[in-house]
Amino acid sequence: MIQRFLKQIKAGLSDLLVVWRDEFSLVIHDNAILMLFFVAPLLYPVIYSLIYNNEVAREAKMVVVDYCNSPETREFRRMCDATPDVNVVGVCANMEEAKEALRNREAFGIMVFPRDFSNALAHKKHAYVELYSDMSSLLYYKCFLLTATEVSLEMNKEIQVRDMSGATAREEEVSTTPIEYEDVAFFNPKSGFASFLIPGFLMLLIQQTLIIGICALSGSLCDKKKYQTLAPLLRSRRGSFRIIFGKALCYMMFYGLMSVYLLWVIPTVFNLPRMGDAWNIIAFMLPYLAACIFFGMTISIFIKEKETAYILIAFTSLIFLFISGLSWPGCAVPWYWKSISYLFPSTFGLQGFVKINSMGASLPDLRTECIGLMVQICVYFVFATLVVRHRIQREEV
Repeated sequence: MIQRFLKQIKAGLSDLLVVWRDEFSLVIHDNAILMLFFVAPLLYPVIYSLIYNNEVAREAKMVVVDYCNSPETREFRRMCDATPDVNVVGVCANMEEAKEALRNREAFGIMVFPRDFSNALAHKKHAYVELYSDMSSLLYYKCFLLTATEVSLEMNKEIQVRDMSGATAREEEVSTTPIEYEDVAFFNPKSGFASFLIPGFLMLLIQQTLIIGICALSGSLCDKKKYQTLAPLLRSRRGSFRIIFGKALCYMMFYGLMSVYLLWVIPTVFNLPRMGDAWNIIAFMLPYLAACIFFGMTISIFIKEKETAYILIAFTSLIFLFISGLSWPGCAVPWYWKSISYLFPSTFGLQGFVKINSMGASLPDLRTECIGLMVQICVYFVFATLVVRHRIQREEV
């Protein structure tokens, strides 16, 4: 009995290694797959990180229309220009001239001072500043609005102090700042675009390149009718399981190495947030990679030619990013899209990795994400087995 059991284990491992060897050979002899498994993960993160390496927009160009032309408006303009976010590139005579500067992309914002600005301040009334922004990029709007708000608050303090004749320094401090506050940006101290987007993008890159590669290999085998070479193995006991695990072991080997590069080297080189414990990341990545692999094998049923994989799957990257709850808040995603998002490993993978990497969470804090990935592994493993059996049996007919 024991000898028979050991013999079955030996036969199972032997079959698994044969499948792994054949799949490994297919990968390294296919230039397109090598591009997907190695070149794309190596280069894409570097390109994206270099593009967003500045993290925030600086020196956004703005023009001023000053109908008042008083010392107060010139001081307001000077203080805005002194901030790192705004660069006042000129003063226009009227709004038409300022609009023309926006149309010519010479500036991205307009600040307008009305004629009664200084008069309102002198009579202790509300003085208004009009701000217009090019909304083709929300980063411009953020720069202009925050700068104008901070400068107006600072000038308010100066006006209050000026009107408090005879007050002590302590009285001036209490009057201008009765409640002190401190702005703390949790989990993204730079308030940067790269710190919030790149970690999730790395996880999505793993899924997309892995799925496209698996589907392309499957389409190539189907197109050349080479699935029938696995027919003898399928007839053995638990043969389909050995085929699935052999292929999965090959993909896991490649992407285990690429994950180290993507999730450790890239954040280190570009100084991205990395608060998570390495062992928690490794423990989370194993089910994520398994879910991506079995999901790729499942949807390969729709791929009958190698080229089809690139056409059908490549365009889904933005869709997966949007419905994952990363680029757009998950609470604002419609319920039907949120329900659809649970079908894809990237939804749980992105949220889980961001919690570990950027927020310092541990595995017990990722109960929802881990359960979601485990359910996907079980479901997609069953479907992947059925897909492989179907393709082998179809070619045998």
